[in-house]
This record gives sequence, structure tokens and C-alpha cells, in this order.
Amino acid sequence: MKQFDYIIVGAGTAGCVLANRLSAEAGASVLLLEAGGPYRHPMLPIPMMAGLSYFIKSTNWNYASAPEPYLDNRRIAWPRGKVLGGTSSINGMMYIRGHRRDYDGWAESGLDGWSYDEVLPYFKRAEGNRDRHDEFHGNDGPYITGRAKSDNPLYPVFLEACRQAGHPATDDFNGAEQEGVGRQDYNIDKGRRVCSATAYLAPVRSRPNLHTVTRAHATKLLFEGRRAVGVEYVQGGRGGKRKEARAVREVIVCGGTVNSPALLQHSGIGDAEMLRALNIPVTADLPGVGQNLHDHLGAYVQNHCLEPVTLYRLFRADRAAMALLRVWLFGDGPGASIALEAGGFLRTRPELDIADIQVSFVPGLSLDTTRSKQGRHGYLSHFYLMRPKSRGQVAITSADPFAAPLIAPNSMAEEADRRVMRDGVRLVRDIMAQPAFARYRGAEISPGADVQSDGGIDAWVRANATTVWHPVGTSKMGGGEDAVVDSQLRVHGIEALRIVDASVMPEIIGGNTAAPTIMIAEKAADMILGRAPAMAHL
Repeated sequence: MKQFDYIIVGAGTAGCVLANRLSAEAGASVLLLEAGGPYRHPMLPIPMMAGLSYFIKSTNWNYASAPEPYLDNRRIAWPRGKVLGGTSSINGMMYIRGHRRDYDGWAESGLDGWSYDEVLPYFKRAEGNRDRHDEFHGNDGPYITGRAKSDNPLYPVFLEACRQAGHPATDDFNGAEQEGVGRQDYNIDKGRRVCSATAYLAPVRSRPNLHTVTRAHATKLLFEGRRAVGVEYVQGGRGGKRKEARAVREVIVCGGTVNSPALLQHSGIGDAEMLRALNIPVTADLPGVGQNLHDHLGAYVQNHCLEPVTLYRLFRADRAAMALLRVWLFGDGPGASIALEAGGFLRTRPELDIADIQVSFVPGLSLDTTRSKQGRHGYLSHFYLMRPKSRGQVAITSADPFAAPLIAPNSMAEEADRRVMRDGVRLVRDIMAQPAFARYRGAEISPGADVQSDGGIDAWVRANATTVWHPVGTSKMGGGEDAVVDSQLRVHGIEALRIVDASVMPEIIGGNTAAPTIMIAEKAADMILGRAPAMAHL
């Protein structure tokens, strides 16, 4: 059995960060296990292809939810990255940290070290912002970010319509004030995706103390008593050779919100009654493993466009080919951006003291719009509730470590969530109805002019809403009976085992989850190495 100081399970958004930071310690050997393959698919680096990257089968776990009882029993696609860089290699590249109050809420719940002022230094450490130079941003970090730069004429139209509707503007969603609308920041550099694999792993792959093994499916954690001492994995998929590796210092699970709780359950950590029913020996009775699943759920308000200024221009094969050729050769043009560049964070009701929906404007129609409607110019606003109340679970249903776990989000179970979605439709419609859109506004495609009542909107949401692919919470950080890890990300009741990924978030943040996951990994590296926390300088 090969021996390493640290074993990291999962070379995803968080795992690549830890591989970099831990292997930088002189004398520390690191094994990085990834179930997927290398970051080589030609579609992944191109920003314009982001909408399709979610569904490349070779770089994806290709999960789907259980039938969703509050979404017309639909099974919702749940793509998760199965490739170096994980979901950061297939996502929409939007750089959003969340609201100050999200992190202050974590700290107020008893999680020492997780207030906004305490996590900001780790956001700044990670960030290499090309455009912003102030106390909220870092400029020297590996994770390159910058302002959206597309010149599509509908983006300023949308922002002006928001102003006409009475919504504030903000220049920086990651700065002093998140609420408002403006141009987004992205982790795109010179026309290429910046993901955890390119930013953190690629520059250090040649370190002799870092060993990266791809197509290595972790099947269970190994224990001596209550201490994690290693990992069993199979290389090459089902039927491949079974191997073991030993960790002298720690095992760090970075499998993500679906795979981390599943691996713990396969290793005997979880609800004891459920594990015994599957004939899995119980290592630790932690009923919170796999619970507290929540996610952002969104939908599209779409309109026909009366002017030929939308992305439909690129639907001609010659124009699409030219856009791809230009971005490959020169790193610019329409292929160098993702069509979500204007948006913001808004309150659906004036009495709220914090924004409750995120909106992104697209100068085109959804790829899943029916062909008869997609085949013309149009635009949309994608909106989703930021802080859902509904909770679901991830649970294995078999002792077979290659069987997909049950993903039961239970989306829209709470009336509070249904109200936000209902209000969101009306808010977005109000923006689209402003004078700024007058020369462009055609008929509403969805929900459609006939959908006006609460019941009608609710029915449309049930039939059309889908995940925004920001699942969190299944290895909840905290001290209660439902918690899985403590504020140092150590699994309760187990020595030398941590979880470092989005699954530890006790409550979802108001925004995209990739940047916060990288922050969590940056902070975890200091914890693992016994370093003093980084300090804010505001």
C-alpha cells in the first residue's frame, strides 16, 4: 500500500486548490484522486460553449434527480463535473461571492472563523482580478477574473429597463454593495475558461511530491478504529483494479455535494439505520450525512425580439464556425464570452431587507426552447430564488459504490419558495415591459401572455423550473445533531478526516457557488497546515 501525507478525494473545484496549497509545503506528499479524466475536451475551454458543456457525457457524472413531487414529478438533470477541475470545468464561469450577510449568518450560528471579514482574505488570495483594484479584490491570485466585455446592444437596454423599473445599479457585485444590476464578472482570461484545474493544478502538476491519479473511483474510506487512514479506489471504472492508499496525516474528501455524502455513506458514516439496511458496517452514526440538500431553482421569461440583434445571428453554421475560429486563434469575439453578461440581485418585495432573486439577461433564447420558437430572434431573463427554504437529501440506495445515489431535492416544497418564484416572474415581466425594450419587444414566449394568475404561474413553474446547478449543504458545517463537520471542516467523531467542498455550506449563499467553494478550500488549506487565519485589511 502506497503511503502519502495527505490524500485528496476529488480533483474538482476544491480539490485542485488543496492539491496546490498542500503540495507547496516542503516534504509533504499529496495523492490527488479523480474519478474523471484529464481536462482535454476541446469544448470546455471555450466560453461560448458553456451552455453545452454541462451535458458532455464524457466529462460528467450525468446524474438526474428523483421525480420531483412539487415539479410535476419531473426528473431534473443534475450535471456534475467528472473531469479535472470538476464542475468548475463545465459551469457558466460567473464570478460571484455572495452577500456579506450570508457569511455573517454562518458565524452567528456558531461557526467561528466564517464571518464575511474572516473569509474575504481568502477570496482575495484566490483572485487575480484584471480590472478591479480596491480593498475588496485580489490581483495576484491564480483564479483570473475580469469584467464582462461583450458589446451586444441588448445588454445596455436591459440595464436601462431595470433603471426605469426603479431598480438600483451596482458596479461590482463582489464589492461594497451586492444589490442592484450591472455587468457581471467572469473567470475568463484571453478567451479561455479559467477553472480550478487550469488555475491551481496545471501550474504544479510537475511537483515531485504531488501524485495525480485520474479515472480513480473512490469506493470507500479506510479506518483504524475512529481514525481515517486511507482510501480504497478502483482505477479504470467498474471491473478495474482495486487499489488502496494510506494517509499519514489526513484524508480530505472533495467530492462535492452529491459524491461526498455518498462516499461517507459507503464508508459507514451516516444514518446507522439506513446503513444497516444496506449491510454496510457502521463507522459513525451521523444522520445529517446527505441531508440539508438545497439548491437554486430558476426559470426563463422569454420574448421574441423585433430587431436582428440577438445570438440567433450565430445559428448560421458559417458564423458559428467563424466565432469559434476567432476565439481559438485570437481569444476574442463572440466565442470569448458567455451570454449572461448583464444581471443582478433584486428584491421581489420592497419590505425585504436583502435581495431574494438573482437575474441574468441573455440576448438569445434558451437552448431547450422548442425548435419552432428557437428558430428566430429572442431574448430572456433567467431568474432564480437565492435562499430557498425547501430541503432534500442525497442517499445511497445500494452497497455498490458505482451505483448512482438518490438525489431528492424536494424543490418548491415550501410555500415561501413558490411565492418568490411567483414574484420573480412578475418582477422580470415588469422589467421587460419598460420603454427601453419598446423597439425590440415582441410577443412573450414563456410563460406566455395568458399566464397571469397565481395558480397559472405556479403551474408554469412546476412544469418549467430547473436547477441552476448550485447544490450545497449535504455535509453541513455546524455543531448540532444534523451537522456533519465542525467549523474546522473535520468530520464529527472521526479523526484525520475532513470534507472540503460546497457540501459543507450550512446555508446556501446568495449567488453562484464556484468562487465560495474555492474560498472554502483556500481557508481549509490554512486549517490543515496549522497556519493562523489570514486577516482582512479593510
